[in-house]
Amino acid sequence: MRDPYDILGVARSADQNDIKRAFRKLAKKLHPDANKDSPKAQEQFAELNAAHEILSDPEKRAQFDRGEIDAEGKPRGFEGFPGGGFNRGFRRPPPGDAAYESFSFGPEGARRSGHGPHDAGGFDDVIADILGGLGGRGRARGAGGEMPRGGDVDITVPVALERIVEGGSVKVHLPNGRTVEVKIPAGAVEGHRMRLKGQGEPSPFGGAPGDAYVVVAYAPHRHFRIEGSDLRTDVALPLADAVLGGKVRVPTLGGEVSLSVPAHTQSGRTFRLRGKGLPKAEGGAGDLLATMRIMLPDAPDPQLEDLMRRRRDATS
Repeated sequence: MRDPYDILGVARSADQNDIKRAFRKLAKKLHPDANKDSPKAQEQFAELNAAHEILSDPEKRAQFDRGEIDAEGKPRGFEGFPGGGFNRGFRRPPPGDAAYESFSFGPEGARRSGHGPHDAGGFDDVIADILGGLGGRGRARGAGGEMPRGGDVDITVPVALERIVEGGSVKVHLPNGRTVEVKIPAGAVEGHRMRLKGQGEPSPFGGAPGDAYVVVAYAPHRHFRIEGSDLRTDVALPLADAVLGGKVRVPTLGGEVSLSVPAHTQSGRTFRLRGKGLPKAEGGAGDLLATMRIMLPDAPDPQLEDLMRRRRDATS
């Protein structure tokens, strides 16, 4: 038995949606009803299903990743197999044993009696899709008679930080090629999801389309660095204000504010402006951390140079 990840053609970091999509694609391609002239079709399909059985079940997948079970689902080091052994490297369940999967590839389609949390809406839906696409006289329909719906999609949208605070609309490009405007609520945090019903992937079998979920992400900002719900920024501090004290303008998401800087402020000193950061999921807002950076005049200043020269000579 080959590695289940290799059989499905997915990376070990693949999520459950990736695994489901890979399985559906390969199941339709390798199903025996679509490969009646291939003597290996049933063997390949059984191998595919065995791989999917492990990777679609989070518990079995974790056991495999930890090396507790092998690619056939057996505990490592276990030599026997109850009720029938092995054939050509894939599991063949004992007849009538409900603890294992059972299949039929004849005219009556496919049957499955399974166990575990991944059974519902998984393999049966895929087989129904395949048979419907092969002219299975309506067998692609679900238990309620409806055609399988399209897949759901996540669409991550970078949102300007100012819009996060104030709220506003952003353009979203949908899988069907349309572009719509979606209103971002004021105070939305990163990862906030909004459902667009029926705007996901179309169903390849004529069913209803899936849903699209717009996921908010923070867009990079030219002034601020993001640290959770806090923001950091550097503020230019004139040399005279650093020595004598003064007021400097600090950018925030709501516009500039005035900050009083005491005399003898060192470069690198950070001031905390409470509540001027990003919204928090639990309510309120983070802080803005403004770090002073002493700046010399852009143009040469003879008086300043003379002062610095006299101070250096006095301390040497």
